[in-house]
Order: sequence, then structure tokens, then C-alpha cells
Amino acid sequence: MQRLEHEGDIAADYLEELLDIADLDGDLDMDVEGDRASVQIGGADLSLLVGRNGEVLEALQELTRLAVYRETGERSRLMLDVGGHRAQQRTRLLALAETSIAEVRASGESLSLEPMSAFERKVVHDAVATAGLTSESEGAEPNRHVVILPA
Repeated sequence: MQRLEHEGDIAADYLEELLDIADLDGDLDMDVEGDRASVQIGGADLSLLVGRNGEVLEALQELTRLAVYRETGERSRLMLDVGGHRAQQRTRLLALAETSIAEVRASGESLSLEPMSAFERKVVHDAVATAGLTSESEGAEPNRHVVILPA
């Protein structure tokens, strides 16, 4: 727990500096969710930090993880959210997973979903596992997607 809090502090310092350089206002909130540190940036219009389909957010998360690695020498699984983008994504993905799971159960056939980012696939895999089914990722980036398998 202490290691994850330390990762969050390093990430927050890095992001605070980045926000200052970019002359953006944002409030940082650090937390530990399960087995990873989590940092949320909230505030006025931060859509520049999210980008189209979350691409800037993904890149910013990787840069922040590198900053943590530089300080600790250990790979981080830190999650970054900007303006609640990931929280909204998670809600949308859980609804998609629920519908897809019902479809697989009804048809008894596997179902391939649209290509997704690693974060999106993880949310769907977790929902499928919770529902008692199995899933796997297939394909290569950027076309990697989830396939939900019947029981």
C-alpha cells in the first residue's frame, strides 16, 4: 500500500509540473484502487489531455508511468483519468459487456467485439469473468479485440 501511495505521489508531482508547463488548470486526486495507484485530473476544459478517443490520455498515462519508473526502478500499473473520461468509458463498456454476454448465452456462439485499447479490453474481460464466461483477446494492435466464448 505504501509503495502504491509513493507511486501516486510521484505521478502527481510529474503531472502537476506538466500542467504548469502547459498552462492548464487541474485538480489532482490520488487514490489506490485494488493493486494499483490511481490519479485523476479534474477541472475546467481538459479535453486536450484526453484527445480523440482517449489517445492523448493513453500517451500521458504511459509518460507518467515512465516518470514513476525513473524514480522507483519498478514498472508501474498506475491508472490515469482526466475529467472522468475513463469512468465514463468503464460505464459504457460494462453495458456493452452485459449485452454481449447475454447474446453469447442466448446464441451459444462466440462473439467478436470491435477493436479496443488495452484498458477497454481489461474492463470487458473482467466483466465476462465475473459473469462466469471466458474471453480472449485476438489480433494485433490497433485491431486487437475481445472474443467472448460460450460456456
